[in-house]
Amino acid sequence: MWYRPHRLRPGKGVEHVMEPTPLLQTIGSPADLKQLSVDQLPDLAAEIRHSICEQVKLSGGHLAPNLGVVELTIALHYVFDFGHDRLLFDVGHQCYPHKLLTGRAHLLPKLRQRNGMAGFPEPRESNFDLFSVGHAGTAISTAVGMARGDQLRGESFTKDNPDGRRVVALVGDASIVNGLAMEGLNNAGTLDRQMLVILNDNGMSIAKPQGAVASYFNRIRINSAYRSMKKTAKDIFRSIPGGSALRDMSHRFSEMAKEAVTEDNWFEKFGLLTVGPVDGHDIPTLIDMLGEVRDFEHPMVLHVHTIKGKGYEFSEGDATTFHSPKPFSVNGCRVELKSSGRSFTSAYSDAMCDLMDRDDSVVACTAAMPDGTGIKQCIDRFPSRTWDTGICESHAMDMMAGLAKSGLKPFFAVYSTFLQRAFDQAFQEVALQGLPVRLCLDRAGLVGGDGAVHHGFCDVSILSVFPGAALMAAIDEPSLKACLEFMRNYEEGLSCVRYPRDDVNERFQGDCPPFELGKARALIEHDDPDIAVLGYGVMAMTGMEAADAIGQDAKVDVYDARFAKPVDTELIRSLIERKIPIVTVEDHTITGGFGSAVLAAAHDLGLDTRGITRLGLPETWIYQGARGEQLAEAGLDRDNLVRVLRRVMAGDPVPVVLTEPIPVATNG
Repeated sequence: MWYRPHRLRPGKGVEHVMEPTPLLQTIGSPADLKQLSVDQLPDLAAEIRHSICEQVKLSGGHLAPNLGVVELTIALHYVFDFGHDRLLFDVGHQCYPHKLLTGRAHLLPKLRQRNGMAGFPEPRESNFDLFSVGHAGTAISTAVGMARGDQLRGESFTKDNPDGRRVVALVGDASIVNGLAMEGLNNAGTLDRQMLVILNDNGMSIAKPQGAVASYFNRIRINSAYRSMKKTAKDIFRSIPGGSALRDMSHRFSEMAKEAVTEDNWFEKFGLLTVGPVDGHDIPTLIDMLGEVRDFEHPMVLHVHTIKGKGYEFSEGDATTFHSPKPFSVNGCRVELKSSGRSFTSAYSDAMCDLMDRDDSVVACTAAMPDGTGIKQCIDRFPSRTWDTGICESHAMDMMAGLAKSGLKPFFAVYSTFLQRAFDQAFQEVALQGLPVRLCLDRAGLVGGDGAVHHGFCDVSILSVFPGAALMAAIDEPSLKACLEFMRNYEEGLSCVRYPRDDVNERFQGDCPPFELGKARALIEHDDPDIAVLGYGVMAMTGMEAADAIGQDAKVDVYDARFAKPVDTELIRSLIERKIPIVTVEDHTITGGFGSAVLAAAHDLGLDTRGITRLGLPETWIYQGARGEQLAEAGLDRDNLVRVLRRVMAGDPVPVVLTEPIPVATNG
C-alpha cells in the first residue's frame, strides 16, 4: 500500500513523492501479518517499538518489558494461529505488541485510560486474550489446564488431528521463579501432548532478579559450552513417558540446532525438552525455531534471550526505571520523567529508613518491587537487614515469620494486590503463631491505569479474620510515620498499614498524634454535629473536602478512623447513643471492609445500626483509568460524598452501589 505525501522543495513548488505506508497501519489481524515477507518484519518491529514508546511518553505504562518482546511476539503470531491456538501470558504487562498485532492499534492512543487499551491482557477487548491477568506465575498452570481441557474435548493438536489447538505459555520478567510456576512445570511434564513454554529471559525482573534460579540463568547466558541437541534429546527421550515414540524427532532437532540445548539443563528435571537460549531479537531464527517446535507432541521449553528495553539506549540502560514509567520526554540525550507531588511510596521509604536507623532490630523485605515499594533506599543504606526475595510473596512472608521468631522486627513492603498471594503463610506461619510481622501495603485501594488486576480491594477482608491483628490506614505522611512507629512496638500479632498509589495530602502539617490501639482521631468535631464521617485511610481526607463543601449548611464531624481492626467502639457508641448518623467511607470493598466492621461492632454492642451508611467499592470490577475517575465511578469522590451526606441528613435511603461501571473498550 502507498500514499502520496506533499513535500515542499525550495523554489520548485510541490513535489509528489511515493513513500511506503507504515506497515503497522496495514495490520488489522495476525492474518495480515502473515502476508508480509520475513524481510519486512524488522521494519514492522521498529514501527511497533516507536508506537509504544511515543504513547508511553504521553500516558505512562509498561515500556521496557514490551520493547523487549517485539520480535518474539511478531514471530509467535507469524507461526501460530492464536485465533485458534492458545496463548497464555505470565504477568501480562508485556502484551502491548500482541495487542497491536491483533487489531487494537486504534485503542493505543488511550492506553490505560477509559475506553482505551488495557495495560494487561483483557478478554473483554479481544478473543485473542484468554485471561485478564496481571500476577506472576500463572501462565504455565492455566496453559496445562487448557491443554488438558482441549485434549478431553478432542480439540488438541496431534499428528492425527493437525487442525487441533496448540498451547503456548509466554513467561517473562523472572516470573519463572514464582512458586506457582514451579508447580505448573511439575505438572506440565506429565502431559502427553504438545505444549510450549517460552521462557523470555531478559536477565531482569521488575528490578534485578534475585535468588539461585536467577543466578542459574545468568550462567546459561554467558556459557558458550552447549551440548549438541541430538545427544540431549536422546537423553531426555529415555527419561520421559512415551520416549520411544519421540525418537524420530531427534534427528530433526539435531540438524536444526547442534548447540541449542544447554549443559545440565534445569528444565530436564521436570521432564521437559529444552531448546535454547536463542536470540529473541533475530526474527528469521525465531520463526524457523518456532516452526520446528510448533508440532512437537510433548511439552517443551524454548529459552529465548531478550534485552529488556530493547531499541532505546535510555530504556536498555535503566530497565528498572523504565519498567513502568510515568509520562516522560526525551530531549536529545536527556530523558525527563514527569514530575508530580510527593508520593506515599516516597514518604514510606524515608520513614522506613528512619525507623531502621533508630532501631537495629528492624529488618525489611520486598518481593521483586524495591523501587515500587520504596524499599530500594533501605537496601542501599541497610544491605545486611533488607532483602528483595524476587517474585516470591509466599516465601517472603514466611521468611519474615522466621525473622520475627528470631526476635527481630520484620516489615514486609508489598503491594496490596500481591499480599493475596501470601494469605496462607500469613495465616499458618504468622497469625497462628502470634508473630508480630508488620505488613506495609502500598497501592491499596484503586490503582488507576493498571486496572482491575492490581486493585488493592480486599486486604481488610482477608486479614481481619486473624486474632490479634491490628489493621490500620494512613491519611498522609505524618500519620504514616506515626503508624509505622506504632507497628514497631506492636507485639501482639500481625499488623499492617495501607496507603494508596497517590501523592500525600499536605493539609495537616507537623507531627501526628501517636496511634493508640483501636482509637480514631477527630479531624473536625462539634459539640452537637448533624452527621459524622468515619473515613478509613485517605477517604478521611475526602470527608474533609466534603465537609468544606457543605460549609455552614450543616455541622459535619470527620474522623480519621485509623483502625479497621479493632474499630473505635467508644466513638461508635457515643455517636449512635447521641442519634448522630454515621457514614463510613473507604476505598476497599464493602464486603468485609471497614464499614462492615463498624456495623458489626455496633450490632455486638446492642446498638441501633439503622443510622449507619456504608460507602466503599461496589461488587463489580472497575477497569483502567485515572484513579480519580475510578473513585468517582465507585461513588467515593467528594461530590458524591456531599450528595450522600445531604441525603442521609434528609432521611433519604442511600444505595450502597451508586453507579454502574464504565465498559472497557472492545475490539471492533
